[in-house]
Amino acid sequence: MSNLKQPKIDIPKTRSEWVMDIIGYVALAVMIAILLMNWRDMPNEVPAHFDGSGTVDRWGSKMELIILPGIAIALHFFLMVFEKFPQSHNYPERLNESNREAFYQNSRQTLNYMRNIINILFAYIVYRSVAIALGDDAIIGWPFFVIMIVLFIVLIWKMIKTSRIK
Repeated sequence: MSNLKQPKIDIPKTRSEWVMDIIGYVALAVMIAILLMNWRDMPNEVPAHFDGSGTVDRWGSKMELIILPGIAIALHFFLMVFEKFPQSHNYPERLNESNREAFYQNSRQTLNYMRNIINILFAYIVYRSVAIALGDDAIIGWPFFVIMIVLFIVLIWKMIKTSRIK
């Protein structure tokens, strides 16, 4: 079934989507606030990359830290726009009139949850990068790995939910 001709349905956001949106916007604001509040105190060289174990393996200009909020904001708005058009998402052949709303809502929620968890992840990376630049231990810390695990758990959960739509 071609997804290009799927009808648009007005499905109100769920409470969990609104909550995730608030959390995501707060994460973006906190990320920017951390940079603004600490910019003058940071040295010119800051963590620019972490290896697989979470240790800083490259240092760079503090200007590189501006890239992270830029990517986060661009990704946030790209996914937010894509989230608004669930009729254009890719669905299995079993999509029909009786299950269309369930598919649309699940797909939209998947993008919503992922988008906002990614905001939290970027905010945490900025927080740790600034803390390390200001003298903290040069490791990303366990919360990074927890956020990554949550991201993958949500993705798997929503994929399972998609597979259970009749």
